[in-house]
Amino acid sequence: MSSSHSSAPLYPPIAPHASGLLDLGGLHQMYWEVSGNPDGVPVVFLHGGPGSGASPDHRRYFDPDHYRIIIFDQRGAGRSLPLGELRDNTTPHLVADMERLREHLGVTRWLVFGGSWGSTLAIAYAEAHAARCIGLVLRGIFLCRQWEIDWFLYEMRTIYPEAWRKFSDYLPEAERGDLLTNYHRRLIDPDPQIHMPAARAWSTYEGACSTLLPSPDTVAAFGQDRMALGLARIEAHYFVNDIFLPKNALLENVAKLASIPAVIVQGRYDVVCPIRTADELVRAWPHSNSWGAHGGVDYVVVPDAGHAATEPGIRRGLVAATEKFKSFKA
Repeated sequence: MSSSHSSAPLYPPIAPHASGLLDLGGLHQMYWEVSGNPDGVPVVFLHGGPGSGASPDHRRYFDPDHYRIIIFDQRGAGRSLPLGELRDNTTPHLVADMERLREHLGVTRWLVFGGSWGSTLAIAYAEAHAARCIGLVLRGIFLCRQWEIDWFLYEMRTIYPEAWRKFSDYLPEAERGDLLTNYHRRLIDPDPQIHMPAARAWSTYEGACSTLLPSPDTVAAFGQDRMALGLARIEAHYFVNDIFLPKNALLENVAKLASIPAVIVQGRYDVVCPIRTADELVRAWPHSNSWGAHGGVDYVVVPDAGHAATEPGIRRGLVAATEKFKSFKA
């Protein structure tokens, strides 16, 4: 996504030197690309949503001389095919897709970088495949527990009542008591005249609540058809199904991350993924008071930022984290 906040440092734009569609078996083909140093330390970028897809700016959090930068669009998202496909689209599928991509690219271990839903998927992957992770860089922690879903659907109106009212009032008054069910029904309708307006209403709501200060560029990016459809349809699909994992599984299995060093960058005023979740994760994290090659978490709270990775303080924190991991070998 684009943003008017361009003052924070990112590496210069670069183009991929390799890309393709990976056949995942059955319905799905997954877009992937590699940029940076072909012999560098592998880092894999996990986009948010679920369903938002990756963008060229996402390559720019990493020093291209040091890192082999691997980016992919998750099932149903971005340039992966078919767009918005919900069948065979679950968290275990996405974790397995990462392993398939890792093997396809000949990677032994990689640094895993993800924000928002990308943090959810990164944690799920690391809990399943800890030995494959050099470390984790996480932003805007989201564990998809019921209160977090309810917060997104209803309680963000505490701070963004205008945006929430547009989101809620898109539905007939009789349907506003269950926003998720009634949006989901529209989003999975095969008729674009039904699903696209609902997708734009959902997605622009999220975009409007994502930055500390108003960002028309961010809202506009969230309203574009491919972004809106992938994000809204797949988010609703995952929320309806409790992300296809046992209740509170990610937090309850945090001990499996004991050997993985992590940097967590969290905006103090993140409304989409409130800081309470990051705080609970850090307090549960093994060896959270120490940091090094053998584990621990470096927790960075950005005092003047909301949710978006485009926030200047979030950008600085994420680039600093990827710099910090330069001393680690694959």
